[in-house]
Amino acid sequence: MSHFENKLSSHPSPTVEDYLMTMHVLDRDHGEIVAARLVEQLGVTHPTVAMTLKRMERDCWITGKGRQGGIHLTEAGRSAAHSVVRRHMLTEWLLLKVLKVPYLQIHAEAHHLEHAISDAIEERLVDVLNSPQTCPHGNPLPGYEAVTKNWLPLIEFAAGDKVMIRRLHEFAEDNHDLLQFLIENDVMPGSAVTIVEVLPFNQTLTVNVNRRPVVLGFSAASSLYAESIKA
Repeated sequence: MSHFENKLSSHPSPTVEDYLMTMHVLDRDHGEIVAARLVEQLGVTHPTVAMTLKRMERDCWITGKGRQGGIHLTEAGRSAAHSVVRRHMLTEWLLLKVLKVPYLQIHAEAHHLEHAISDAIEERLVDVLNSPQTCPHGNPLPGYEAVTKNWLPLIEFAAGDKVMIRRLHEFAEDNHDLLQFLIENDVMPGSAVTIVEVLPFNQTLTVNVNRRPVVLGFSAASSLYAESIKA
């Protein structure tokens, strides 16, 4: 076996898997992977990201380190990223539907477990959970991006629009306070809401949920995706 093949046959470490998950989302939603966004989303320093990216390039998970065309997942890196994303999302469903873990906790708990899920258990979870196409927050499993492509950020709707919330973006799942607020106010996937007003001057959007107004900042509203409800 060549040195290159040996690198590709190794399994990524939990730290590398965390990077790969974030890279998958950036690549899927923005078409580019930027080191500064990794710093922001992973909560680590620029030197730490630079050092990890150097190791990842050495081990053939990525090409480039943010210069001259940016960072790109290799075929092996993309496959590993898809694997850990699937394991995370399937674990969320397992925690929610089988173990009855509160919705607020499933993302964080899945993060602890995802690295230990084997390929065999992943396949078993797919069968047991009836092949879900999205996670409990509405984000698509790799290969099912078409399911969510027509859902628009809440910020793109206008006052008077009636919509069904379908998705809370992955990066928002890490914001515990935001997630708790959304759960407490029933502004979550599966909730029908009416846009009451959009105020660009103070960056707020108000929705009516269960006959009660809920005010969201533009940042939060941009993390929620919805589709129009036909009258």
